[in-house]
Amino acid sequence: MHEQLAVSATGLVKKFGSKRVVDGVDLSVPTGSIYGVLGPNGAGKTTTLRMLLGIIEPDEGHRELLGCDRPRDAGDRIGYLPEERGLYPAMNAREAIAFMGALRGLDWRIGRKRAVALMESAGLSHAIDEKIRKLSKGMAQFVQLLGSVVHQPDLLVLDEPFSGLDPVNQERLEKLILAERDRGATILFSTHIMSHAERLCDRLAIIAGGKRRFEGTVAEARETLPQRVHYVPNHPGDGLTSLLPPDAERENGGWRFIMPDAGVEALLVKLIDAGHGIAGLSIERPGLHDAFVNIVGRKALEDMPQ
Repeated sequence: MHEQLAVSATGLVKKFGSKRVVDGVDLSVPTGSIYGVLGPNGAGKTTTLRMLLGIIEPDEGHRELLGCDRPRDAGDRIGYLPEERGLYPAMNAREAIAFMGALRGLDWRIGRKRAVALMESAGLSHAIDEKIRKLSKGMAQFVQLLGSVVHQPDLLVLDEPFSGLDPVNQERLEKLILAERDRGATILFSTHIMSHAERLCDRLAIIAGGKRRFEGTVAEARETLPQRVHYVPNHPGDGLTSLLPPDAERENGGWRFIMPDAGVEALLVKLIDAGHGIAGLSIERPGLHDAFVNIVGRKALEDMPQ
């Protein structure tokens, strides 16, 4: 495996019965990056992550984690938050975090100390000695997340980590992911929530129907759609529409149209020379949500939770 890749997968296939849940997926996750796997529920994200980790074996394809052909050989260097959450309810938060670290080879005493530091850093010092059963669902989920990083893994794999978290804990999670990246870890997470991916990801893959539809940066995903221009004239007057591109549509007191291939400057000169002027002008970059819909189709959007 190339030394700059923390995760490499080629041609991953997984069949359940006659259905190919994952159908020839390739992934290349650079070391030290935050990498998102995006897609609607049922796209094959969880199955892909489980194959990468060696929890289930692919029917076809090859994968390497942290230089290991057999993913489980790298087990103690990996942190994993599964889609199905669960902690021992009688444990307090500190012990639960230390226990998860011990499963990855971390000394209990070190684990307890790190657990306190992690909870204090996350603003959860008041819950260090609370039993898991007494914590809210979102806070218990965050404790499990801290348990997946307490042994300071080289690779952190998070399956739908934002699901079920309130906005405060979502913000805590974003900060933790960035802190882990700054520590030197590689983060691989799946999500169907575009806003988190847009803020966090260095690179991402979009999966739909078990196939990888896109791989690249957020900017490259956005570039699959053209920029749009919103123009508001000072003096609409006769002849304005004849100067605008054919796709121009009325919107918010002005006109909205796709950015011309030659740019907008020459068009603005014509509009000014014709006396229409400029009362407002904005150039709008498409967001990741719009790019996602463009890449995988409108039906994928309809299937996604709101």
